[in-house]
Amino acid sequence: MRIEYDRDTCIGMFQCVAEWDAFEEDQDAGKAVLAGAEQSEDDPDVMVREVPEDAELDAKFAARSCPVEAITVYDDDGEQLVP
Repeated sequence: MRIEYDRDTCIGMFQCVAEWDAFEEDQDAGKAVLAGAEQSEDDPDVMVREVPEDAELDAKFAARSCPVEAITVYDDDGEQLVP
């Protein structure tokens, strides 16, 4: 499973931070940070990382909690699971 986070879309509500500890608050920028993520080759504002098996549920909750749908979760086949 992989997660993609569009930092440009983020409005800094930090609901994802409460759902999964891979997300951290960047108070200076007013946006969340996805720890351990790498910049997407297709879009410099999108951060991508693999989701460990034991964190899959938390990653899905983080994506569902985002009020602006800045977080997307995909299964191993590339199918979108959330939002």
